[in-house]
Amino acid sequence: MTKENHPNIQQSIFGGNTQVGGSITVGNITQNHYHSTTTSTENHPSKRTILIVASSPTNEARLRLDKEVREIDEGLRRSQHREQFTLQQRWAVRPDDLRRAMLDFNPQIIHFCGHGSGDDGLVLENDAGLAQLVSTEALVNLFKRFAKRGLECVVLNACYSEIQADAIAEHIDCVVGMSSAVGDDAAIKFALGFYDELGAGWSYEDAYHGGCDAIALQGISEEHTPVFKNLKKKPSQKQ
Repeated sequence: MTKENHPNIQQSIFGGNTQVGGSITVGNITQNHYHSTTTSTENHPSKRTILIVASSPTNEARLRLDKEVREIDEGLRRSQHREQFTLQQRWAVRPDDLRRAMLDFNPQIIHFCGHGSGDDGLVLENDAGLAQLVSTEALVNLFKRFAKRGLECVVLNACYSEIQADAIAEHIDCVVGMSSAVGDDAAIKFALGFYDELGAGWSYEDAYHGGCDAIALQGISEEHTPVFKNLKKKPSQKQ
């Protein structure tokens, strides 16, 4: 996708103002193109990579993961800030695939769609395409190292993933998990609302509320299933 030649001042998804296609000015601070200035002292890249990792083992209930990813892709493509995001996908993910994808893309946002198993961890696949559990501790150890490399947000769109979200949120600024089982329709609508908000320039917490609203507006009674965890503000209350 090409960038427009004229500057377009919009609100950054991390606060402050971002000027696309030139320099960025907030107060007396000006930075060159491809950097953003926020209301905090942290620097964020102007282009953010979203890594979607999907897993639906053959011996587990089939999920409509293709529809979820398509909705995310289409939502970002039509968004005001589409030039600020790169979407990468990995399917039928095994533990090594997850680790290598993190190394390959060094994402700012990682979105897992698939099955969760509460205390037992998240469900990935083995070489035969069957379920392989990955423990909460193993996930935390992986993600906390990438926090130092720019990982800002983890979305676990999987049943009973609040346990993993709580642990990961000790190291990552913003994490979303599910407090109980979540149906396909609710998971898809949450993803759609979440990335619609990000694509419109809003914060991760706003995106979380947008995802919950997208569930509720469809008349699906699971809008309270997603939970938002914030490293800097615990616990976070839904408005």
